Amino acid sequence: MAHEQNRELLNALSECAAECNHCATACLEEQDVKMLAKCIKLDLDCAGICQLAASYVARGSDHAHHLLKECAEICEACAQECEKHVAHGMEHCRTCAEACRRCAEACLQTA
Repeated sequence: MAHEQNRELLNALSECAAECNHCATACLEEQDVKMLAKCIKLDLDCAGICQLAASYVARGSDHAHHLLKECAEICEACAQECEKHVAHGMEHCRTCAEACRRCAEACLQTA
């Protein structure tokens, strides 16, 4: 699994990690941070696994496929949680959910 062949996947993983990190930070600046605790935790988990998965994919690890399946699951969970907050006007949650869904799809196509 060479990184040249997986440029789209690597881009999706990188974008998702960035959006999740941004979302977590933005959630911490919201009025009711306690209500967003689950969202923040999932944002951090998702960003972490996306960064880890990207490193496995980039170096062609034999274990990348296993990690991509888990990554897709966490991305989906993060997207679902973020979508709960979109109705409250949290644009950062909307963009995060979109990035997570794209990433989950890219992970499943490759895994």
